[in-house]
Amino acid sequence: MKICHLTTVHLRYDDRIFLKELCSLRKKYKNIYLIVADGKGDEITNTGVKIIDIGKPKNRKERVLKFTKKIIQKALDINADIYHFHDPELIPVGLKLKNFGKNVIYDVHEDVPRQILSKPYLNKFLKPIVSKTFEVFENWASKKFDGVITATPYIKERFEKLNKNVIDVCNYPLKDEFFIDISWKQRKNEICYIGGISKVRGIIELIKALEYVDTFLHLAGNFESEELKEKVMNLPGWKKVKYYGFVSRKKVKEILSNVKIGIVTLHPTINYLNSLPIKMFEYMSAQIPVIASNFPLWKKIIEENNCGICVDSLDPKDIAKAINKLLKNDNLAFEMGKNARKLIETKYNWENEEEKLLRFYETILKG
Repeated sequence: MKICHLTTVHLRYDDRIFLKELCSLRKKYKNIYLIVADGKGDEITNTGVKIIDIGKPKNRKERVLKFTKKIIQKALDINADIYHFHDPELIPVGLKLKNFGKNVIYDVHEDVPRQILSKPYLNKFLKPIVSKTFEVFENWASKKFDGVITATPYIKERFEKLNKNVIDVCNYPLKDEFFIDISWKQRKNEICYIGGISKVRGIIELIKALEYVDTFLHLAGNFESEELKEKVMNLPGWKKVKYYGFVSRKKVKEILSNVKIGIVTLHPTINYLNSLPIKMFEYMSAQIPVIASNFPLWKKIIEENNCGICVDSLDPKDIAKAINKLLKNDNLAFEMGKNARKLIETKYNWENEEEKLLRFYETILKG
């Protein structure tokens, strides 16, 4: 039995693809392959996953136009029983593999048509046209695949109308990866944000909120542009920031072990309203309360389970009010952190999703 995952966009050790899906599949299937395009060479990992590198493209245009043939040829050379691809731009590759009679799974990480509408660099008049054109193509292609895996139940609802074999496998954390056996008193009265840093992810409002609080923000991740980085670093609140840049998962755990609040105040764009950001659940896994955007779905997870506070992500003073409330009410923050951890242990964990993934593969292999 051979299983082959394909990506030209994600890192070879991507959290969802490698650390979760491939390592879970490796428990049941012996021959697991991952085709990537990073120029770091072939590798057999210590988990037994075989990584095949097709080289690093110079730019996105070359990746889309020239690397399609490369990845198809490598995939066919492996001659797998199931091909599982992760990037929308690989839809033509998936269709080609179907033409060769292969079993193909499309893993939908994002609601791409809605994501396109949120892209700041696209012309506002072109956005709806590009979004609709891609959605029509994606809908048509998805009907031809043997199965579709989505990263959220919301995305699943759309694809259930297109393909009879659809399942959501959410990107929740491994139960123990970020669990930290440390007393609450050992933590500092500080906060953190970990993840991609952009305007739409609320970085400007968050830094402005620091002007109204007496604490430090541990900030880890890459800025979307040097221009934004320079703008943010010139804000008065930046003097209360400890910035790390992009960090390893080991460093993420270290940061989470030293703070008392995790922040995820994304803007209310159509692409985020029904998302399930991994950072939110990693904070919960580390047993700290979450300050999150007041989206209906997030309020249901966070506030109904008393594991954090939801705020207006466009209002720095509202964000600051929530930070101050938790930092000045240590018992409340501690109880919310405990409630958050319980949710991870019982519901929002990868171990539950792993079972769904393995059952899904059995369904595909049975035809």
